[in-house]
Amino acid sequence: QVRLVESGGGLVQAGGSLRLSCAASGSTFSINAMGWYRQAPGKQRELVASIRRSGSANYADSVKGGFTISIDNAKNTVYLQMNNLKPEDTAVYYCDAESYYSGSYTNDYWGQGNQGAVSS
Repeated sequence: QVRLVESGGGLVQAGGSLRLSCAASGSTFSINAMGWYRQAPGKQRELVASIRRSGSANYADSVKGGFTISIDNAKNTVYLQMNNLKPEDTAVYYCDAESYYSGSYTNDYWGQGNQGAVSS
């Protein structure tokens, strides 16, 4: 089992910045990749960014150039730095961890969600 605890988030004005953190505990040895998803009111949850322990990252087109994902393998913590925020970035942000066993995917674990709101 993996437990994810998120922190950060809050309310900022358009053009501002927020930083999210997600710390994993438990069977962290099984984690191969971590990421951030978001869900805006009335919309489906969508991938924002993901990163493998190697540091290889990918981003949704809508956040490229503004958001940066990073991982601290020693702390089993993933970060999302969000700059130049826009009102459409308002959503609940969820941390995700992909668990693998013997090279095969086994499960996704989710954080509790963290509200990020951007005022115009």
